[in-house]
Amino acid sequence: MELDHIYIDENLKLDAISMFDVDSLLNFDCTHAHQDTATGLEKNGDDNELCSEVDCGVSEFMETVLVEETRHLKENIQEEFMDESSLTDMLLTAAEAIEAEDWLLSLTMIERLKSRLTDRQNGKNSFLKLGFFFTQGLQYKSFNAPELPHILPVQKQTNTMSSFQMLQELTPYVKFAHLAANQAILETTQGDPEVHVIDFDVMEGIQWPPLMIDLVSRKGASLRITAVVGESRSIGHTQQTGRRLKEFADSIYLPFRFEQIMLENEDDYERIDASNKLIANCMIHQLHKPCRNFASVKCFLNGVRKLSPKMIILTEEEILNFINIPSMSFVDFFCEAFHHYTALYESLVTSFRGYKAGLKLIEEVIELRILDSLKQFPFGSSDKKSWEDGFSSLKGYKAIPMSYHNISQAKYLVGLFSGGYWVQYEKCKLHLCWKSRPLVSTTVWVPL
Repeated sequence: MELDHIYIDENLKLDAISMFDVDSLLNFDCTHAHQDTATGLEKNGDDNELCSEVDCGVSEFMETVLVEETRHLKENIQEEFMDESSLTDMLLTAAEAIEAEDWLLSLTMIERLKSRLTDRQNGKNSFLKLGFFFTQGLQYKSFNAPELPHILPVQKQTNTMSSFQMLQELTPYVKFAHLAANQAILETTQGDPEVHVIDFDVMEGIQWPPLMIDLVSRKGASLRITAVVGESRSIGHTQQTGRRLKEFADSIYLPFRFEQIMLENEDDYERIDASNKLIANCMIHQLHKPCRNFASVKCFLNGVRKLSPKMIILTEEEILNFINIPSMSFVDFFCEAFHHYTALYESLVTSFRGYKAGLKLIEEVIELRILDSLKQFPFGSSDKKSWEDGFSSLKGYKAIPMSYHNISQAKYLVGLFSGGYWVQYEKCKLHLCWKSRPLVSTTVWVPL
């Protein structure tokens, strides 16, 4: 399983965007194309006169056609540019109105946006699709706005298993986070006979079989996973995950123990029988699922801190990280979110190219992410204080540098996927990026 001696080129080349001057093309004098460059040819007078008339007529006709085509092209380009520019202005005006709590203006702008986007968001223009999703998010954020039961994240019906499988196979998002976390666990538990992980969101358990395979090579090693269950309806699904993991562990003869525990507040974590070698695994933002409620993340981090874990692994979507959010205005966040989800959408469309069935899943994933992110952004001083307090859940811990081996593995993995994916490592953060924008980050925290 080791990937030693991998050479990774650090000078990652980002895609260059070719620009061209439309006006210079449209203003091209096509008469130059009809200049006679032939020399030394003689024709009789009648033929020359007839050819001249024919050539002139053809030239005039072609010039008229070309002028008409270029005029329409220029008008379409200008119309599209003006359309996107005006929509951007309207979105920003609505966001500014929400931040200023000018609900009348915000709802007025939202209604205008909906009238322009509702019938057009099913087209191929990605800007219009994203604009429609952000308009829904703004409406949800507006005071006294009508309820949106058909698009609320908690009620959104998505084939999560299909989206998860496609995201896992066609993009690096799922494997990137799991690989980085598992490598950190292996490195920090060297010499420990039992590896005990408390998992914030075990989901399908796909993260753990690769770790099991690595642990089998250790003499006397065993694995224990404690899955946190935040609501009763998740118990059945978590039990199925536990059974599958147990069957896999038995097949490779690895001693394995799986348990799930319903935890509703921070004090409940004291019921967990854990040693000081506990590992806390916190994957906050999973692309194929709605964002976990911030209160539940805060409860998890505060709760596991009572158990004095040996290490906390934190994977989060870059747009919703603990550090940046409290200092941002809603308008700043809205602008960053638009750039973030534009990059995410582009990366998924590129990865799913050739899979028509996946395009609908992409839109569902992006719609969920946009709605959830706008919903979760703290509004007002009390909400922002809660986010600041959430980061204090890591008080007593510090982020540590990742190993060269972990970084190299991540780069090797991401290099297997086409497009503009690449890995950036800075300030103890391992980022999965699309072109110039970090989208997901993983950090490792240990006691001071």
